[in-house]
Amino acid sequence: MSAQFENRFSDYTHQFAATAARANRLALENAESVFGLQLKTFEKNVNATTDFLGEFAEARDFGTYQTLWPKGLQVARDNLERLASANQEVVGLSLKASEALGQLAKHQFETVTDQVQASAGKAGKTGRGK
Repeated sequence: MSAQFENRFSDYTHQFAATAARANRLALENAESVFGLQLKTFEKNVNATTDFLGEFAEARDFGTYQTLWPKGLQVARDNLERLASANQEVVGLSLKASEALGQLAKHQFETVTDQVQASAGKAGKTGRGK
């Protein structure tokens, strides 16, 4: 009886560890995707801003500064749009990851429930036979 309990406990522990490892992997993949997306957005924004600042530094007269003003506002607007778009993508990626984690947890609960019901059915049959 003790060996049977130890085997079941060992099986459940192994199953829990495998599920935890899968959940960890999903979370890390999500974090990697989010970080990569944010890094690309940051890089694009920095490039656009430095290009504008380079043009601004080369300006020598008031007329040039007047033409650069709308361009600077457009660069700022584009940067904010890229940032907003990236944030929306981050939310989408996070929702997909949480959905996958939910499916993993649901599968785990269903598996354990089936195993408990099966072992309860076996115990009920052996108890009646005595």
